[in-house]
Amino acid sequence: MATFKPIVIFVLGGPGAGKGTQCANIVKEFGYVHLSAGDLLREARASGSPDGQLIESYIKEGKIVPVEITIALLRKAMENSGKDKFLIDGFPRNKDNLEGWEREMGDKSIVKFVLFFDCPEETCMERALKRGASSGRTDDNIESFRKRYQTYLTNTVGIIDYYKAKGLVRTISSIPGPEQVFNEVKKLFNDS
Repeated sequence: MATFKPIVIFVLGGPGAGKGTQCANIVKEFGYVHLSAGDLLREARASGSPDGQLIESYIKEGKIVPVEITIALLRKAMENSGKDKFLIDGFPRNKDNLEGWEREMGDKSIVKFVLFFDCPEETCMERALKRGASSGRTDDNIESFRKRYQTYLTNTVGIIDYYKAKGLVRTISSIPGPEQVFNEVKKLFNDS
C-alpha cells in the first residue's frame, strides 16, 4: 500500500439501516470493493484465529472490537483485493477507531467522504430482527440489537459529527425501500 493511496468511503448508520444492501448496489454500479468491518471480524472469529475468541465475546456483547484488530483485518483485505476504491462499512464506530485509523491509515489512504444512512431505531430494529430470522448472525436478536443501537448512539454518532464538521458527510435517509434509497445513492456517486 506504500505505492498508492486507496480511496475510502466510510459507510455508517445504525444496525439494520441498510448499509450492506446499499454497499452491494454500489459495488455493482460503481466498482468499489465492499469491506464490512463486521463481516471481516465474523470471518476472523470463525477462522479459529488467536483473536477469534476475543472477537466473539465483543460481538456477542454488542461492544466494539479493539481497533488494532479491526484495522489489521481491513488493511489486509485492502492489500489482498488489488483494487484502489473501497467502501468500509461499519467503521470507524467510535473515537478509538477514528484515532486508530488516523494513526495507522491516515497518511496511507484518502477518505473521500462518509456515507451516512439515517434511519430511526424502530425501523433499524425491524430490519435487524427480520435479517436475524434467516442470517444465522448471533447479533441479530433483540438483546444484542439494543446493545448495538446504544453503542451506535453513544459512540458512532460522534464520529459522524466529527466528519460533518470537516464537510465530509453525505446523508441519505434509508427509510424508503432499497430501490428508492439507491436512486439517491446513485445521484450522490454520479455527482462526486
